[in-house]
Amino acid sequence: MKFFIDTADIAEIRSLAATGLVDGVTTNPSLVAKSGRRFLDAIAEICSIVGGPVSAEVTATEAEAMVKEGRKLAAIAGNVAVKVPLTPDGLRACRTLADDGTMVNVTLCFSPAQAILAAKAGAAFISPFVGRLDDVGTEGMQLIADIVQIYSNYPAFRTEVLVASVRHPMHVVEAAKMGAEVVTMPPAVLRQMFAHPLTEKGLAAFLSDWQKTGQSIL
Repeated sequence: MKFFIDTADIAEIRSLAATGLVDGVTTNPSLVAKSGRRFLDAIAEICSIVGGPVSAEVTATEAEAMVKEGRKLAAIAGNVAVKVPLTPDGLRACRTLADDGTMVNVTLCFSPAQAILAAKAGAAFISPFVGRLDDVGTEGMQLIADIVQIYSNYPAFRTEVLVASVRHPMHVVEAAKMGAEVVTMPPAVLRQMFAHPLTEKGLAAFLSDWQKTGQSIL
């Protein structure tokens, strides 16, 4: 499973990329606005930090304008994945950009039917939003299970399931059990995955015992 970080915070990206656990980054205009950075500059810097896909979202809503914006974003770096919404115009833009050889991340997916359309349109990634479905009383992870099952029936589909709107580590674990290829999460969720009280307790005991020996490895 690939881990993407959902943020435009350059300091967070640098810090987590240094762990060797980050395979890519997802952003959107809202995240970039919070960072206070100029959008194109932020995308370029993120692409220089992370070698894997960096999703940069278009802001246009009509297909031709999406394609124009997408081509400009793709020209920033070879690892840009242009993010488009799952609308008829978004899928038209996806098809054109994919035919150009550009990675496309189709976002705001909330149903298996939508995921099928994205795969047919040549998307490199489909982003189902599990947390937002949970928020409205629907089981978000069931959508992941359905999409993974459907895509597995058709080897010609090259679209990877990119689990988005992740709220906690169990979303990541469940997605991994289902076979989703990618999960994108806020930095805080990745940091939570390190934590377990028994790990902390065990380490404290080991260090205490080592200190009693009076030895040093170096």
